[in-house]
Amino acid sequence: MSSSATTAGTIASLFGDATLTEAERAIAEMRAGRPVILAEGGRLFLAASAEFADAERLAALDGLVGGALQLVLTPARLRALGRPEEARPMALPVSQLGSARVRALSAQDLAGAKGEGAKGETLGAELVEAHAAGAAALHLATLALMLPAVLVGPLAPAALTLPALTVRAEAITRYGEDRATRVEIVSRAPVPLLTARNCEFVVFRGGEGMREQVAVVVGTPDPARPVLVRLHSACLTGDLFGSLRCDCGDQLRTTVATMAQAGGGVLLYLDQEGRGNGIANKMRAYRLQSDGLDTYEADETLGFGLDARRFDFAAAMLRQLGFEHVVLMTNNPEKIAALSRAGLQVSGVERLYGRRGADNIRYLAAKRDRAGHFLDLEALDHHAPASCG
Repeated sequence: MSSSATTAGTIASLFGDATLTEAERAIAEMRAGRPVILAEGGRLFLAASAEFADAERLAALDGLVGGALQLVLTPARLRALGRPEEARPMALPVSQLGSARVRALSAQDLAGAKGEGAKGETLGAELVEAHAAGAAALHLATLALMLPAVLVGPLAPAALTLPALTVRAEAITRYGEDRATRVEIVSRAPVPLLTARNCEFVVFRGGEGMREQVAVVVGTPDPARPVLVRLHSACLTGDLFGSLRCDCGDQLRTTVATMAQAGGGVLLYLDQEGRGNGIANKMRAYRLQSDGLDTYEADETLGFGLDARRFDFAAAMLRQLGFEHVVLMTNNPEKIAALSRAGLQVSGVERLYGRRGADNIRYLAAKRDRAGHFLDLEALDHHAPASCG
């Protein structure tokens, strides 16, 4: 191979996959509150998060698209607004709404989110099917851990002179699949724990959003035999502060102690706060739960589906650590199915129990009834740990 070809290949590797780069830059732009230009089907669309929808910003965005700005909402949000028949993203003309209605309909105004009513006419405007660019913009918002509500409108070709990032809608829709199993080890070190002194923390980078994921290797698990594995989504409130709203902290501590007693295991601590919706949206959901909604009703009111998490990259992490055969510690049937789909052999399942109480009984019942978790609420009284540890 010529030196010029080698140099060209090296340069290409420095800048990576252009499609992934487009999507990652667009995620950063949306999180920063800046609009992006989406190229879809030979047309250009301006897209922005509805989280920044004050009157001045709405007027500016609407002016750039000639008064054709739309608020695009998810089917989940539309169900919460009394339109359960909508199975695809739908749009409302911003010109008929105004900034206060945009904030309420997008669930940015939490005081209005729960009380929007149960009938379709509370939308205040006629729904139209969202363009494919609207669906891509919604996907971008969820990747950016923003509320799933976006402002979208068509642009003239001259808009390419705008100081905004232009990204292909295809790059956004492909991003999750492309990033799903791309993880790499970036650091590792022994970290003795209170209930398991022989532990190694292995830090991976990757998955959606290129966030950092941690594998805690407890003891000395044998790759030749089925290894105890727990996929634990990060829960700041439960894991660190002992929140009584959930059972996450109990499950985390029980996992480490059980693995240590068994001689080894692998705990994957995944950056998937709030079932993949992010800590800000989790706090929005908590506010709604305080008003009487259960955990899934609160997420739906905000526009989210049942569960936004993916576990493809968890399987990739286990493979890189040398484990293909697992006994999964979980009550969640989707985690079992996800690892099986990824080609790992799940030879057994061990249930995990936390405490139940007045603050989390509705949460536990909702996980059992809405998401099919294997939870016997009566059994929790017999298996729950005596303290948070």
